[in-house]
Amino acid sequence: MTFLQLIDQAPHQTLVIDSSESGPLTGSITVPGDKSISHRALMLGAIAQGTTRIQGLLLGEDPRSTAACFSAMGAKVSDLAGEWVTVEGTGGELKEPDNVLDAGNSGTTLRLMLGLLAAQPGKFFAVTGDDSLRSRPMKRVIAPLTDMGAKIAGKAGHTLAPLGIQGQQLRPYHYHSPIASAQVKSCLLLAGLSIQGDTTVTEPSLSRDHSERMLQAFGARLSIDPATASVTLHGPAHLTGQTVIVPGDISSAAFWLVAAAITPGSNLLIKNVGVNPTRTGVLDALAAMAADITRENEREVTGEPVADLRVRHSALKGCPLGGDLIPRLIDEVPILAVAALFAEGTTTITDAAELRVKESDRLAVMASALTQLGATVTEQPDGLEITGMGADAPLVGADLDSYTDHRIAMSLAIAATRATGKTRIHRAEAAAVSYPDFVKTLSTAGRWVG
Repeated sequence: MTFLQLIDQAPHQTLVIDSSESGPLTGSITVPGDKSISHRALMLGAIAQGTTRIQGLLLGEDPRSTAACFSAMGAKVSDLAGEWVTVEGTGGELKEPDNVLDAGNSGTTLRLMLGLLAAQPGKFFAVTGDDSLRSRPMKRVIAPLTDMGAKIAGKAGHTLAPLGIQGQQLRPYHYHSPIASAQVKSCLLLAGLSIQGDTTVTEPSLSRDHSERMLQAFGARLSIDPATASVTLHGPAHLTGQTVIVPGDISSAAFWLVAAAITPGSNLLIKNVGVNPTRTGVLDALAAMAADITRENEREVTGEPVADLRVRHSALKGCPLGGDLIPRLIDEVPILAVAALFAEGTTTITDAAELRVKESDRLAVMASALTQLGATVTEQPDGLEITGMGADAPLVGADLDSYTDHRIAMSLAIAATRATGKTRIHRAEAAAVSYPDFVKTLSTAGRWVG
């Protein structure tokens, strides 16, 4: 049984893990609702006509930021608690808020919302976020929105929050994105909802498609061309409230997939996980590393493929991870780096420079933290080179910092369960951004029962 302690050191928390009595991960668990789908269900419900009912919404800090922003603009969102959340939509006419909109730590909230705000003629909006979000680049969405006729002002050449948006009547546009980014694509498609004509986004490869699936479910007309990695929204579109069932987040499941894969004796079932093919890069990567993962009870729930995932401990092998696979697992790179430590051979992660502009510079932070734990990790401009140490990797507890990045905090916690001695992870409260019960679930590791 893994011993851990959460120490409050206001305003932050330190997670202390002593893995000396750690056992296998067995039985079954569920994970929180998919964060990407939760954001989109709240946003589309807020701009649709009528009522949207959402089951399984992620009750983390990021969706709460989305709910608060759209509540300030006229949508009526029920308490984010319990099994169901309801949203009474505005019919597409957002109210000019009385105060600055605060997206908190959520890049998804800010970037997607910009597309909707820019297309509200005659209305002014001001948006900001926490220290981390205010340092994250917004040019990737502001530049194409400006080409569509948007008027957005901010810091550092109008690329950093806080931002001021003067709503305009936008024009049709075809954007050739230099990167595969679901946030960029979704922002522009949302802007296109009120445009008379077509809004098209072409990517180097198709990014996750939750927005396309949900926009169609709410009544928008889209054309999707996988051959050219292009998506076109035919505007204007009038959305109608729907019932949305949110599956478990595969990005959250990834922590337990790796934890079980690297812990001897483990046989764990993770129930009700979304397995949208634009999100299952982590499963492909772990399969390439020879992880023992099978899908059970495959089904479709409100347009999204879902399955139960069974993972057993196995002897992992190092391998190259890059190219078109990376957009499908970009959020899972930190925990895959942990898996690579317990593989035989070297794992190279390339084409992942996007991780330098997340909640933290995830490449630099993971390279430093894993090195502190005793691993050999070389940071590259666009990735990591990780020297695997095998199933019994001799990690040693260390004093680590999450840099208020939820995926860093959880990845380091999983690594710490296989390190000798105590590991301290500072600012561990960051995990609540996407996984409010992560520490509670981790505290049962080694004694799970189905």
